[in-house]
Amino acid sequence: MGNLLYLLLAFIPVSVASHFLGWGEALTFITAGLAIVPLAALMGTATEEIAVVVGPNLGGLLNATFGNATELIIALVALNSGLLEVVKATITGSIISNLLLVMGFSMLLGGLLYKEQEFQPTAARMNASSMNLAVIALLVPTAVQYTSTGVGEAVLQKLSIAVAIILILVYILTLVFSMKTHAYLYDVGVADLELSEGETASAGETTEEEEKPNFWLWSGVLLGVTLLVALESEFLVDSLEVATSNLGLTALFTGVILLPIIGNAAEHATAVTVAMKDKMDLSVSVAMGSSLQIALFVAPVLVLAGWFLGQPMDLDFNPFELVAVMVAVLVANSVSSDGKSNWLEGGLLLATYLVLGFAFFFHPVVAGLG
Repeated sequence: MGNLLYLLLAFIPVSVASHFLGWGEALTFITAGLAIVPLAALMGTATEEIAVVVGPNLGGLLNATFGNATELIIALVALNSGLLEVVKATITGSIISNLLLVMGFSMLLGGLLYKEQEFQPTAARMNASSMNLAVIALLVPTAVQYTSTGVGEAVLQKLSIAVAIILILVYILTLVFSMKTHAYLYDVGVADLELSEGETASAGETTEEEEKPNFWLWSGVLLGVTLLVALESEFLVDSLEVATSNLGLTALFTGVILLPIIGNAAEHATAVTVAMKDKMDLSVSVAMGSSLQIALFVAPVLVLAGWFLGQPMDLDFNPFELVAVMVAVLVANSVSSDGKSNWLEGGLLLATYLVLGFAFFFHPVVAGLG
């Protein structure tokens, strides 16, 4: 799977040539999107290698911070370009994608190989409770907008900033909970990952010292890949409006469905691969943890970044986006509450994602979404 992803690196020079030589917005958009996929995978690999060197505590914080770095970079570029509604669509789309598409494929393919798979229900319930809070927090500014008269943009932005600060504080609390005070609840997924890496190591009969990653090498890789992701994101965003129009897509559908798949492709592959190895604890942790990070960290950071950049970014979402997020959280929480999964539950999650995907595809164009 990794080798196939890295073959997509060939699209980096193609996207650069398409952008500067004027080969067409649609080609630039497609090739830039394909180029971001392997770069996101490389970013994840570099982060994991650095985490091995710096230790479990700092490494865990590093993984948590860079877990959705690709989506954050794409959203920041779009925010700086003034595409606020696309940024909001990307936030909701990332949450929906992780909860329904990633976890759905993981449970479906894992369930086809193993009759029933188990994972830590307590950790899943804690993630579910945090997601419920995040949904409520994202819903409040929109509810204020639709239930009040004369609420100006300045008031909504101030409310959104206050909510963003609270969400970041909650995110910090979840990190303390999962990495410090109740780390034992999350040890199974970590053990699975270490076991998988250990099996590879024993096959080569190499020592732990010999396998220790080069910190400066991987730091350089992380820096270089981050800059490339920023460059490709610039190409992607610059060509987005014209390309989506040429391809017959609305920017709402692109933001909710296409951009999250591009940014999360490597993470999706990881979750599905470990599920097929009967490591559902790790798979569910990747899917739910990523959606939680989007809601509690990425969205608030984008609100604060919009404030600094002079872009009036707030948490007043398209009501249908919030409906879709609530449906995704409700279905995912229902499926994961018992700590067991099978192929049918995976199929139900995917069916829900397809229903929402078609709804966004046929959703009429609204102001600001071209």
